Amino acid sequence: MHAINEDIMTSKVKGYILAAASAATYGTNPTFAVPLYNEGMNTLSVLFFRYLLALPILAMIMMWHKTGFSLKKNEIVPVVLLGILMSSSSLTLFESYNYLNSGIASTILFIYPILVSFIMVCFFHEKINIVTCLCLVLATAGIALLYKNEHGEILNTVGVIFVFLSALAYALYMVYVNIHKFTDVPVEKIIFYQLLVGFIGFSVLCLTNNSLTVPSGMMQWGNAIALALFPTLISFMWTTRAIQYVGSTVTAILGCLEPLTAIILGILLLGQTLTYREVCGLLLILIATTLVIANDKITNLIMTQIKSLRHHITH
Repeated sequence: MHAINEDIMTSKVKGYILAAASAATYGTNPTFAVPLYNEGMNTLSVLFFRYLLALPILAMIMMWHKTGFSLKKNEIVPVVLLGILMSSSSLTLFESYNYLNSGIASTILFIYPILVSFIMVCFFHEKINIVTCLCLVLATAGIALLYKNEHGEILNTVGVIFVFLSALAYALYMVYVNIHKFTDVPVEKIIFYQLLVGFIGFSVLCLTNNSLTVPSGMMQWGNAIALALFPTLISFMWTTRAIQYVGSTVTAILGCLEPLTAIILGILLLGQTLTYREVCGLLLILIATTLVIANDKITNLIMTQIKSLRHHITH
């Protein structure tokens, strides 16, 4: 029995470490993307090379694990739809970096769990409760604080729209995964075909717009490879493993390290700054999202306290 408990504790520790590490690595997106923009690469080209460089690495991982590449007929459409949603989220997020501080963009993106809750209430008849309503109010207040800083400067509306669309696409992705489950398809295979769909899409867009730019030096190639490796493959794989160890709720809560990583690296490496008002807005969004992720546990705790209070009153 003692050995079993130790194994459980070891798995939980691994899960916590992997969840934190996956969130932190995903938060490096702007760290590697923004320097490529500064050297003249456009959004489509950055994403083209992000997906292109990630595909062969993932293919080698699949061959190492002896994971087949074939899909069943009933798996093709769902996997393609997931690829479209994921690449759409990537495109709009990376486009937002052209208009917004990357730390602010990454934090606004973190409203996606609230959007998931909203979608489930509106279209799948889930019940809305006090915690969800409170989260919506806090998130709205946080975005309002970000929208105009202490000096009266207003966030670029186009950038806000892009990052909101990115959060919406990712929320729809999460809802779709929740509906279809994909329990019989290896995660590596799902990610591989998502990346393939995105790569094909970005290839077509680059050719159509004649806008493909190639990294021109060792530093640019280093950033492109790091972009494919850390916030793409490593983050996706570690997130999956973390969910297996500690579940999706804990993994999602530790996801708050993603925008925090983007903010810290943005200040240290990209020369970005934040005002006191912006910090307050970021904190409100992080609190709102953490609350909505832990919604069930908070609701159960509140109900338990109410029952306990009623018991003391009646007795």
